[in-house]
Amino acid sequence: MIAQEFIEANEQYAANFTKPKINARGVIVVTCMDPRIHPYEQLGLKIGEAAIVRNAGGSAEDALNSILVAQYAFNTKHIAIVHHTDCGMTKFTTEWLRNKIKEANPGRDDVAKTVDGIDFHNFTDVEASVQRDLKYLVENPLVVKGSKVTGWVYDVENGKISQVGDVIV
Repeated sequence: MIAQEFIEANEQYAANFTKPKINARGVIVVTCMDPRIHPYEQLGLKIGEAAIVRNAGGSAEDALNSILVAQYAFNTKHIAIVHHTDCGMTKFTTEWLRNKIKEANPGRDDVAKTVDGIDFHNFTDVEASVQRDLKYLVENPLVVKGSKVTGWVYDVENGKISQVGDVIV
């Protein structure tokens, strides 16, 4: 059922398709995979103007490989970290999720060993999580020197963003 819906929606999309430029604004946005987040609309971007990386919580650490591709292969000089209020990553701890995964895979020592090596980057304070990501990028020797890194919090209750950080690597 989902596959057919995708096909039908894509046919409508393709009927009016215009090929966009790639990363025309020179920015990569790292944000959460939460379906309430629509970075193009919420940040006033058009398709093709920015690279968008989405993961659980909008973790810069989890997005590092994509950030490096954008910087070194496509000359991206601005990294925007956008976290949001009421994030699911505030509702559990890494240890809780590790245990949940182990319980779902009883007797699997390989699963237990693998999941024990994963940091799910949960947090309780959204602004502090943005600041943590900014610090991670500033201190990371792989991030292109001279890059501008901005930090933002999107409020899911009113649709507004607020800037909580602005640094140069």
